[in-house]
Amino acid sequence: MLKIYNTMTRQKEVFKPLEEGRVKIYTCGQTVYDDVHIGNARTYSSWDVVIRYLRYKGYNVFHVQNFTDVGHLTDDADQGEDKIEKRAKEEKINPWELVDRQIQEYWQVIDDLNIQRPNISPRATALIPDMIELIKILLEKGYAYEVQGNVYYDTAKFKDYGKLARLKLDEEKARARVGQDPLKKNYFDFALWLNAQKGDQVHIMRWNSPWGEGYPGWHLECSVMGMKYLGDTLDIHGGGIDHIPTHHPNEIAQSEAATGKKFVNYWMHAEFITLNGKKMSKSLGNYVTARELIDEHGGLVVRMGLVSGHYRSAVDWNPDVIENAKNNIEKIRNCLNAIEDASGGKVVTLKLAIKDVRKDFEEAMDDDFNNPKALAAIYEFIKKINSSLDNKKEILIQARQTLLELLGTFGLGFTRKEEGVDIKLNEIIDIILNIREHARKEKNYELSDEIREKLRKVGIQIEDGTEGARWKITT
Repeated sequence: MLKIYNTMTRQKEVFKPLEEGRVKIYTCGQTVYDDVHIGNARTYSSWDVVIRYLRYKGYNVFHVQNFTDVGHLTDDADQGEDKIEKRAKEEKINPWELVDRQIQEYWQVIDDLNIQRPNISPRATALIPDMIELIKILLEKGYAYEVQGNVYYDTAKFKDYGKLARLKLDEEKARARVGQDPLKKNYFDFALWLNAQKGDQVHIMRWNSPWGEGYPGWHLECSVMGMKYLGDTLDIHGGGIDHIPTHHPNEIAQSEAATGKKFVNYWMHAEFITLNGKKMSKSLGNYVTARELIDEHGGLVVRMGLVSGHYRSAVDWNPDVIENAKNNIEKIRNCLNAIEDASGGKVVTLKLAIKDVRKDFEEAMDDDFNNPKALAAIYEFIKKINSSLDNKKEILIQARQTLLELLGTFGLGFTRKEEGVDIKLNEIIDIILNIREHARKEKNYELSDEIREKLRKVGIQIEDGTEGARWKITT
C-alpha cells in the first residue's frame, strides 16, 4: 500500500483518495517575476515523480499548478512591493510583458527537464471574480473585516489556526507588533484584498471590487485556484517547506471557513536545495538557474541529479551531483546498448530478476516515494542484465522494456529528444558509423580516424571488432 508522509500529522499515512481510482492534486507553482532556479526545478521534478508514480499505479491523476502573476509581495506579512511590479520597474517594462516572458521561459525549462505539464495551469489574474466572491462569503460569515479598502482574514475567528505549522499562537501574539500593518486586528491576520493606493503609489495591476480598486492577496489565490478546478477538498497539496509557516496555514483557514469542509487530506512539502554547502542567494553570488545547468549539461543529466534524492531530504547541489548523474546515465545507456547488441542465447535466468526489480521498486516508491531506494533497485537490475546477456532475446527485450518503464517513472526518458535532437541517440551514431565503415572500405583511413577522434571528444568510444564497430558512452 502506498504511504505518504502527511505534514499535518507528521507521520506516514496509507493513501486513500476521495474517489476510488482518481487523485486530485494541487501544487504551488511559479511566481513569474524571475527565472526558474535549481531549487524550483527540484520541487517541480519531485511532484512530477509523485504524479508519474500515481499514474504508474493506475490512478487517474488530475493535476493543477498555478502561475502567481499578481499579489505576491516581497514580505509575506502583506508588506513591501509586489514582486512582479518591482521587477518590471527595474527592467523598465510593463508587468504584463514580464509575466508573459517568464511564463514562456518557465515552459521551456519544464519541457527540457521532461516534467509533465499539469492538466490545468491557471493564472491568478484569470480568476479575480472568483476571488472576490470568496471574500464576500468570508465577510458574510464573520471571518473577515474591511478597513480602508483592505480586507483581512480574522485569524482569531478560526479554530486551530496554524495547526499545520503547529504555531504557538499565545506565545507569538505576545510579541510586539513592530512593523506590522496597523490596520490589522491581530498579528497573524492576513490580507484577502489590498487597496491599490498606498500613499502616492498606485498598484499598476488592479481591479474593481466592492471595496474599491485593488488586487488579491497571495494566499487567497491558491485557495481559489485549487477549489475552482478540484472541488472543496483536495487529495494532495504540494509545496516547498517555506510554505508551512504562513502560506498553507492561511490557505487552510480561508478555504475551510468558506466551505465548512476539510481543505486537504495529504499535505506534502519538499525540502530546500543548498548550493555548494550554502543557502542559495543572489546577493552572495550563490545562485544558479535551471536554464544555465540545462545549457551546460543537458536536460537529462540535470533531471537525473534532481530526482536522485528524496523529496523530504535536503540536497546540496555541487559538482559531485552532476558527475554522479553523468555516470549513472552512462551506466544506463551502456546497458541499453548492450541489450540491443546482444545476440541472446537459450537461458532464461533474467525472468526472476525482472519480477524482483519491479517488486523492490514498488516497495521503495510505496514508502513515501523513496527515490534513492527505488533507483538503487534499478541499478542492481542493470548489473544483473549486464551479466546475463546470454538470455533468450525475448527475455532481454522484456528486461529492456521493464528498465525503460521504471526509469520513465522518474522522467528519465532514454528514447525521447535529448539535447535538442528529436531522434534516438543510437540511431544518430549508427548513421555516423555507417559513414565511417564506408570510408574504411574505401581505404579512407584519414576520414575514419577523424570520425573516431571527434566521437571520442564528445564522449563516445568506438571499438572495432571482427563483427564490425561497437560504441559506448564514456562521459
